[in-house]
Amino acid sequence: MTPVRTTSRRFARYTTGSLTLATGALVAACATSTGGSMSSSSSSAGVQPVSLPPLATAASTTDPRVGLKSGLTDAGSAIEGLRLVGHVSKPALLTGEGGARGLTFANSDLAFRGNLVFQGNFSGFQIWDISNPASPALRKAVVCATGQGDPSVWGNLLILSSESTGNRTDCGTQGIQDRVSTDRMVGVRIYDISDINNPRKVIDVQTCRGSHTHTLVPDPNDPGIFYIYISGSAGVRSSEELAGCVDAPIDSANTSRFRVEVIKVPVAHPEQAQIVNYARIFSDLEAPGAHGAAPSDGPPRQRPGGAARRGGPNQCHDITVYPAIGLAGGACGGYGLLIDIKDPVNPKRIQAVGDTNFAFWHSATFNNDGSKLLFTDEWGGGTLPKCRADDPIQWGGDAIFSLSNDHLTQGAYFKMPAAQTAQENCVAHNGSLIPVPGRDLMVQGWYQGGIDVIDFTDPNHPYEVAYFDRGPVDRNTLVTAGYWAGYWYNGHIIASEIARGLDIFELAPNKYLSQNEIDAAKLVHMDQFNPQSQPKFTWPAAFPVVRSYLDQLVRGNGLDAARTSAIATQLNAAEALSGGARRDALNAIATQLDADANGAADAARVRKMAGAVRDLANASM
Repeated sequence: MTPVRTTSRRFARYTTGSLTLATGALVAACATSTGGSMSSSSSSAGVQPVSLPPLATAASTTDPRVGLKSGLTDAGSAIEGLRLVGHVSKPALLTGEGGARGLTFANSDLAFRGNLVFQGNFSGFQIWDISNPASPALRKAVVCATGQGDPSVWGNLLILSSESTGNRTDCGTQGIQDRVSTDRMVGVRIYDISDINNPRKVIDVQTCRGSHTHTLVPDPNDPGIFYIYISGSAGVRSSEELAGCVDAPIDSANTSRFRVEVIKVPVAHPEQAQIVNYARIFSDLEAPGAHGAAPSDGPPRQRPGGAARRGGPNQCHDITVYPAIGLAGGACGGYGLLIDIKDPVNPKRIQAVGDTNFAFWHSATFNNDGSKLLFTDEWGGGTLPKCRADDPIQWGGDAIFSLSNDHLTQGAYFKMPAAQTAQENCVAHNGSLIPVPGRDLMVQGWYQGGIDVIDFTDPNHPYEVAYFDRGPVDRNTLVTAGYWAGYWYNGHIIASEIARGLDIFELAPNKYLSQNEIDAAKLVHMDQFNPQSQPKFTWPAAFPVVRSYLDQLVRGNGLDAARTSAIATQLNAAEALSGGARRDALNAIATQLDADANGAADAARVRKMAGAVRDLANASM
């Protein structure tokens, strides 16, 4: 195993100026070929060269997001590069009395199938129909306490994490008072959702530490099987309650800590789901370094005299798998792990990376070609204000790593750049890629810091592309709220708001993103999407894809302006043709681009564009 390195690296924070899935048959995202006939806006229309936002040394206090009016349902808002298409509040069944207070009825993570959104909640789950994004319709709300309730979906199966020790097998709301009880349910619940209006619980798979989060992993050889990686952070249950549970240190072969449970689920017989392995990927990890307290938090808590230094991580918070490349990113408290999942039953750690600027490694996202891995730091646990004006900008954001030959090398950091108040819980949280060809774009939730769209194509220079933010729920009191996550799904960004419900956005062109790039992203369609089971995006042969590369060359001065203008004219002319004439015109453009690449400032992007033009030519039959 690669030795652990703890690093402290430069930080990038900015102020703004203005598929086919290789994850099994049931998790396929397909972009239907247009045969080259889909039109797009005129090449490079409205796109101008632009300099990247400069590095900042502190949170901005003049950003439009600063000073927004507070309110649960009538808060002020600021938006750039997005349009709020639809909003729906939580159903009364999962709202509770007294409004937005605490986590008992907090919304959590999302999963997607067809036109349905599955939204977790600490007290159950909701199923929304987003066929009309402007007016999401509630199909079903179910009360069944989970403690977090992160969802995933696989065909007609819904999987929910359950971790709170008061959760019951019968989904009752009375909790459990006994130290040992056969009524307790901590692990994962599996539902049959073939009748979406009447979900039916099939099995509770009990685990020793519950499931804070989980990840679905396809079997590479059998589409009738998938696996669940369990990340549980509760205390170890008594062996009197669940046989085999052992609370012991890492040197114990039978300890229920320091492992990831692997559950095998036969799709046709989910009632037979069972644990088939305990992956021990935490061996030889020592306690990570840690930073102190922020100025507004006062002096750090002192360790009691004589107390032993804590050991390394004994569980992951989130594991994101990327089956197309056989790797996973494990965000495991004190470390980020690179994991080999080619044999999904036996995941193996390849590398562990540490960083003294990271308080809690929370989640991970690969870029589409698998050359980068972004980790998030949930400093403060998500319920505290960690985006204040005097919070160190190295803390509570994203760290971007380059990935080559199964080795991670750290680049820059990114943090949402607008200062938030002490009444707004804010830190980096969950997100996913946006399928713009030629770029690494990601949308991400920041709790009451809103949602952010960032570009991390250059791992040493990430920057903000778009955002949306509301004012605090309460101007005087810290109330846990905001965006648990924002995810791209079939042309829209779907965002889970802890206290306010569900929001649906679409991208809007600005100086950092063109209409062609938005149109190209919308060509990618997923039948099903679980964000921690990352798909690999592919694009059909279409003019928006070609023009996305051209817009990027214009924006970044990657090719001489006279040439990009000429190419734009040639593309317009080729689009007006059909059949063999279009094919010949496009092949001629591709040949010219091959020559252009030799002297271009961004030769790699010119070559990618040439390939996209040839694909379009081949589709023009």
